[in-house]
Amino acid sequence: MRDGEIINGVLSTPGRLDKALADASGLSRERIKQLIADGAVTVAGQTATNPSGKIRGGEAFAIALPPPAPLDAQAQDIPLDVVFEDDHLIVVDKPAGLVVHPAAGNLDGTLVNALLHHCAGRLSGINGTLRPGIVHRIDKDTSGLLVVAKSDAAHEGLAKQFADHSIERTYLAVCAGYPKPAEGTVTARLGRSDANRKKMAVLPADSSRGKHAVTHFRTLQRLHDCTLIECRLETGRTHQVRVHLASIGHPLVGDPVYGHDPKTLRPLLKELGFARQALHAASLGFLHPVTAEQLVFSAKLPADMAELIDRTAH
Repeated sequence: MRDGEIINGVLSTPGRLDKALADASGLSRERIKQLIADGAVTVAGQTATNPSGKIRGGEAFAIALPPPAPLDAQAQDIPLDVVFEDDHLIVVDKPAGLVVHPAAGNLDGTLVNALLHHCAGRLSGINGTLRPGIVHRIDKDTSGLLVVAKSDAAHEGLAKQFADHSIERTYLAVCAGYPKPAEGTVTARLGRSDANRKKMAVLPADSSRGKHAVTHFRTLQRLHDCTLIECRLETGRTHQVRVHLASIGHPLVGDPVYGHDPKTLRPLLKELGFARQALHAASLGFLHPVTAEQLVFSAKLPADMAELIDRTAH
């Protein structure tokens, strides 16, 4: 299927509308929700407005895929560390400091600008003109692995795996202090902070706001007043690792938003010029959305984190 086409069919199973439409059409639930919001979906001859609405099954539906929009982001010759690439997707090792996609205040010089040049514009158009191919993000000042869709088929398949939480993601981080116990799980709902809308915060478990989030962590090495830990994500929420670790009293070293560095480390951080959260997306595993091959990638620690760990090792 291509943008500009109309998908017609019959909903075969009862339940939530967005799930039934996703099952029947092959589109991701996230895209279904956006198409419903855009008024592009009809069910039983009526325009659908509620993705979570219930259906009985047997209803006819039509989904009008919008025509592809021209890309607004400009291609720029920015060096990329390409870990893997084929006709459907590309995996890159993003350096700290590189914004993923253009937005207010960062209209160029982003990963998307670099990808448009490297891929000669061949990126999935599902996410629109400023985020072509972007299936997930990592923060500007977080380094590490990120997969980008070049084809719509890859985008749909990857989006489904992210929605199902079947993507394997492991981060390496340096946190303040020594977590006790040395390994564990943080399960805490995350949403926008009431005090500062630019920050995320832990919300009450019964809150109607925010999203469920789970982070597993384990100690790899005790350092001087800090710890090298491995974090495995079940979910991928905005600032998840940073907020979860801060919530248990062990914020990431160097984090300018959620952190509070131990006094003993501040002279070293200043000497090193280390002014970002010590967080690296070290491994990424998923099923290739087209070939179904199991893919697993890893990226070594960047020089700044490796030096931080070396200088704080006992």
